[in-house]
Amino acid sequence: MGAGRLIAVLVTALLAGCAPATAVADGSTAVADGPPSARRAPEGSYVVGVRTLTLDSRSARPLPVTIWYPASSDGVAAGRFPVVIYSHGLDSLPGLHAGLTTRWAAAGFVVAAPAFPHTRRGAARFTRADVRNQPADCWRLIRHLSRLDTDPGDPLAGHLDLASIAAAGHSAGGFTTAGMFTEGHPARLRAGIVIAGGGLPGSFAGPAAPVFFVHGTADPVVPVAVGRAAYGRTPGPAAFLNLLGQGHGAYLTPGQPGFAPVLATTTDFLRWTLYDDGAAGARLPADARTPTLTHYESRPAR
Repeated sequence: MGAGRLIAVLVTALLAGCAPATAVADGSTAVADGPPSARRAPEGSYVVGVRTLTLDSRSARPLPVTIWYPASSDGVAAGRFPVVIYSHGLDSLPGLHAGLTTRWAAAGFVVAAPAFPHTRRGAARFTRADVRNQPADCWRLIRHLSRLDTDPGDPLAGHLDLASIAAAGHSAGGFTTAGMFTEGHPARLRAGIVIAGGGLPGSFAGPAAPVFFVHGTADPVVPVAVGRAAYGRTPGPAAFLNLLGQGHGAYLTPGQPGFAPVLATTTDFLRWTLYDDGAAGARLPADARTPTLTHYESRPAR
């Protein structure tokens, strides 16, 4: 099946079966699962605002969070924006991924990135085994965002489309992302982006959701075979962007080989899955096409 025909099948399956930015600074009703907002993704680019906060600061597991959002001259831009939860890798921090996350925010998404208690850079008690607890941290963050969205005193109130959420992450953050897609996860978690990662026990169960994988074929930290094994387990529509000869994540840095196709594909994937923008989904093969640098493949839901 040709790439154009296959992406058309993917778009149909999703719609039928799956219920450079400038930074500026600024200082519950349950959300029902339901169909995503049927609207075209924003055109053009927003200025990006950023704020930081800490969840449960006095608990045994405080969670600092960085939030990037579409901004206007007087605060948050008008409208409701889908939410992306972004998870960093081992010995990393949200700010080290700003080259990608700020550009997603500029495209019309609120991106919330936790700094995990025991895997972030500078953690007092660093332990990689804590990755298994990080999906729960992400859900804790989503619950907090739900409270902010209904708090009349919060700048983000009324601006968060919490019926349309994606999870994304790099390396250990990619495993964290996969770990959010377990049996019984809410259907409002509509899409995942796993970058240089794989699956955790119990991953890719529950409501089928599209997942996009990005992996360097010469990754010495998480071999590409790990990502491909996870790709093979996903029950929903899935796509895989191979970065030929690339390692563990240099392609996430603006200006580095591979950044342009990674940015283009991930942004259009988010537009497709969270804004229900079929035209963005149809662009994915062309977004990914970089001779000698990328190989793209996709498949419909099983």
